[in-house]
Amino acid sequence: MDLAGYRRRRLVDLAVRGACVAATLVAVVPLVLILGYIVVKGGAALSPAFFLELPKPAGETGAGMANAIVGTLTLVGLACAFGVPLGVFAGIYLAEFGDNWLGTVIRFCSDVMAGVPSIVSGLFVYALVVVPMGRNSAIAGGLALAMLMLPTVTRTTEELLKLVPNALREAALALGVPEWRTTLWVVLRTAAPGIATGVVLAVARVTGETAPLLFTSLNNNGWADGIDQPTASLTVQIYQYAGSPFEDQQAQAWAAALVLVVVVLVLNISARILVRHRVAGAR
Repeated sequence: MDLAGYRRRRLVDLAVRGACVAATLVAVVPLVLILGYIVVKGGAALSPAFFLELPKPAGETGAGMANAIVGTLTLVGLACAFGVPLGVFAGIYLAEFGDNWLGTVIRFCSDVMAGVPSIVSGLFVYALVVVPMGRNSAIAGGLALAMLMLPTVTRTTEELLKLVPNALREAALALGVPEWRTTLWVVLRTAAPGIATGVVLAVARVTGETAPLLFTSLNNNGWADGIDQPTASLTVQIYQYAGSPFEDQQAQAWAAALVLVVVVLVLNISARILVRHRVAGAR
């Protein structure tokens, strides 16, 4: 037995494992510290009033962000209504019928959109919607967020539909099922859990966006009269309150940041649960 060679291999193995552990700690420790700091600062400012009351004039205490919470849910809901159906149907086209020049163009545009800064999306919708309407609105904010969701949903749907075995398609067609029904009721249904995971991840991404909303939905210190009016959101409130000289507004910003972090964590955990459910179902 080559004892010297064994020791050398053992030392190399330990060195590589140590480097991997160190790299993991370098990546994880800052994240844990940031999350812990947000929990400490934001948790101290959380109260029933935060979820039930409206913002108050600067300098007054006991204010809340009820309108921003509802506004964020409204904006994300509109983004899903605009972006998810379009992204899913685009993904279906790419997976089932996209082996042509149009499919290549759509894939290229989707990949480009995935790398476009979010503020560009806000500027585009500002010029396309806000300027003609003459005011900011939740509709514009939802469209801006939908543009950010679209590439993720499209590409996720395409890749997951490609993973569906062709035998399922052939079996349905052999039974006389039309191709469009095969696509919708067999192929799409089989890939639905994975597509839902992609949608959840896309929602998690847009929930924390601020830049596009500054140009589209802007903000509102009260309740919005409709989706065609300026609408408050947690991210914009954080942006405004973080630079405020008043301690109460700074505390509100920390509380809103904690709420957003919790929402994003819940969405990501939900996505992982959906993935595990899909894998278990496949087995």
